[in-house]
Amino acid sequence: METGKNTEDHLKAHKMKKKILRKQSLVIANAGLGNGMSRHQLHRIVDNYGVVETLLMPPNKPYSFVQYESTEEAKKAFDALNGKEVTLEDFDQNIVLYCNFVEKVFWKNSVPTSLPPDLKVIENIISSEEERKMLESIDWRGDENTQTAQKTLKHRRVKHFGYEFRYDNNDVDKDNPLPGGLPEICIPFLEKCLKQGYIKHKPDQLTVNQYEPGQGIPPHIDTHSAFEDEIISLSLGSEIVMDFKHPDGHTVAVMLPRRSLLVMTGESRYLWTHGITPRKYDVIQASELGQKVGTITADVRDLTLKRRETRTSFTFRKVRRSSCNCIYPSVCDSQKGQQRQAEPSFPHNEMEASELEQQYVHKVYEEIATHFSSTRHSPWPRVVEFLRSLPEGSIVADVGCGNGKYLGINRDLYMVGCDRSKNLVDICGEKDCQAFVCDALSVPIRSGSCDACISIAVIHHFSTAERRLAAIRELARLLKPGGTALIYVWAMEQEYKNQKSKYLKEKHGSKDKEEESSTGTSQRLLDDQKHDRSSQGSARSDRLLDDSEDKGCAAKPVADSRLPVHTNRTSFHSQDMLVPWHLKGGSKKKGAVVDEASLAGCKESQELSPVFHRYYHVFREGELEAACRSLDCVRILKNYYDQGNWCVVLEKL
Repeated sequence: METGKNTEDHLKAHKMKKKILRKQSLVIANAGLGNGMSRHQLHRIVDNYGVVETLLMPPNKPYSFVQYESTEEAKKAFDALNGKEVTLEDFDQNIVLYCNFVEKVFWKNSVPTSLPPDLKVIENIISSEEERKMLESIDWRGDENTQTAQKTLKHRRVKHFGYEFRYDNNDVDKDNPLPGGLPEICIPFLEKCLKQGYIKHKPDQLTVNQYEPGQGIPPHIDTHSAFEDEIISLSLGSEIVMDFKHPDGHTVAVMLPRRSLLVMTGESRYLWTHGITPRKYDVIQASELGQKVGTITADVRDLTLKRRETRTSFTFRKVRRSSCNCIYPSVCDSQKGQQRQAEPSFPHNEMEASELEQQYVHKVYEEIATHFSSTRHSPWPRVVEFLRSLPEGSIVADVGCGNGKYLGINRDLYMVGCDRSKNLVDICGEKDCQAFVCDALSVPIRSGSCDACISIAVIHHFSTAERRLAAIRELARLLKPGGTALIYVWAMEQEYKNQKSKYLKEKHGSKDKEEESSTGTSQRLLDDQKHDRSSQGSARSDRLLDDSEDKGCAAKPVADSRLPVHTNRTSFHSQDMLVPWHLKGGSKKKGAVVDEASLAGCKESQELSPVFHRYYHVFREGELEAACRSLDCVRILKNYYDQGNWCVVLEKL
């Protein structure tokens, strides 16, 4: 028995020896950012045993990887560090390191993350002397207002000037300004911000927060109705990492250096939450130790820990005197009531469907035609490919042609367009394209006269399954036998096969792209809407077919049939909805009248840009194909997913 055991031990030792000779990398447990080991300390430890080529420290993990120049150095480190007790410098705590060899370590080169849209960080906005004076100006001895606020806040010290912000109702007491106004020490700073163009309006409210290490502030959006667009925050005493989060789950960690100014406007102010995670240290880039501005990228080769110190923030706001008319109604407390009044119900018969489309599709496109056309100039590549594949001399109908961007793609074709919007058809005429006004359910073209048809981003505007099927049947009627039709509709699945659509991945660069591009709009109900319409389920549409292959293509009817208003550029959580279009100033057709039923914030000032709502039904996977298969006169040649759209190519039998 003993001899067998010795042989077994010998074999294990021999295998370990061969294993060591092949390896230069170690994994070191209990030596990660997640349990308090900084890059500086770990590098100093592992550097004692050889030339360190790579040191990888994954964020929030209790282990790290080290790669040496040679296997001999790796073995030397293994023998010395495995089971070694060390003291974490920043925590005065003893830990035991455990090591093992690894064949390979894989990591992705992280792409630098952009700041949230409309967010700025300005370094060294004030001097050290100005910082000292501002910090000394705050008297933290409790007065009545401070004590009231402090009853609600356990995670930081807070003091208000100008107006008190009530944390119990997340609002400002606008009728009871605090005596004294803003501190005199802040006036030169605010005048500097105005002069430099960092702000457009002089703030009248100041909140001073003091955070000790380990304290933070929950993720939140400053109440829309309480404050105007611009919110600026000055970081004094220490740097901090602030976390921003988009409704679609995308997060950005932003370094706020000491004496820097954070400026939040537009999307970053109204749509993204911001907060400070309560912890005693931040995970930052090692290169950020010099307090450079930027986002924290998850580059495992360049992450370390930075112990927090006491930080004081001066956050300045302008109290709002009228309701908010922003383009993010789903998170806007001013517009929630207006939404509920304006939200139409899902149609239950043909008349209701026709009225819904007239009010929330046809009238809206008449109003926004000029602005809409200015954002629709790039043809989608696979539509162009289809048109260019057609034989010379083919007769092609573009049903729902919009501004006619496809009518001139292939000059070898005889193309004619039609659209329900007269104003869009007029724009086609200005481009010398042939187009006329008609309804897609009744196209005045002789049956069987077209070699091909296209219907791009049209059928999703019909509000019942029967009307959507009728639109497909009308396309088939126009085709000659053997003729083909290309149909594009927006997909419910804006993330498909683990890939986000191009639209979801865009950095919100152009505000002209209100919601749709070649990828379609991406929306989702935010938490307040989910709670408000919990009975609605995930979607709303009539069932088209009963066969088994169409399972899941349409959602169940629901008790609450109101159509939700969605926030642009987020994933769909409802198949039937109203999508906002924020009309740019001066873009409306001359002489047009804004219809109050389709306009959010219609009682606001004439200077505010109106927000229109358009009806959409987004298609689940298989739903478009199921509708096409229900027609005996066509067969599907091809079906595919194209950047947020479900697409089919049909052939007339």
